[in-house]
Amino acid sequence: MHDSTQRSPSVGDRARRSRRVSTRDIELFTELTGDRNPVHYDAELAASSRFGGIIVQGGVTSGLLNAVVAEELPGPGSVFLETSWRFLAPVRPGDVITAEVEVIEVRADKPVVRMRTTVAVDGGATVLDGEAVVWRDPVVAAATDRTA
Repeated sequence: MHDSTQRSPSVGDRARRSRRVSTRDIELFTELTGDRNPVHYDAELAASSRFGGIIVQGGVTSGLLNAVVAEELPGPGSVFLETSWRFLAPVRPGDVITAEVEVIEVRADKPVVRMRTTVAVDGGATVLDGEAVVWRDPVVAAATDRTA
């Protein structure tokens, strides 16, 4: 794990976070976005789809990466500048997912890192794979690193 109070991110640093997804996550995401796709709500129709049942929105799955980046690595003040994600398998209510980031490049001239990003379900199946470019605001970083 990465401790942002000690040093700037380095190639190879990793951080992860896990949580159990629920039907409530689907409902909350719908409240935020208006995504009412039947594969998220209609059990009968979803069961007859290629997914074989209710699945959570991809934004719920990728959203856990937001928490890892903003809370752990690089840390508070971080925002995504670019993402390239492939969704490889569905996530279902009740699944425990783990989002992990790994620094693969650090810019010397700016507080920008390129990261490998993955989300896996318990049991190890990768459901999201890709990369992200992340910028960390220096003012927020300095303020939060002092208080951590």
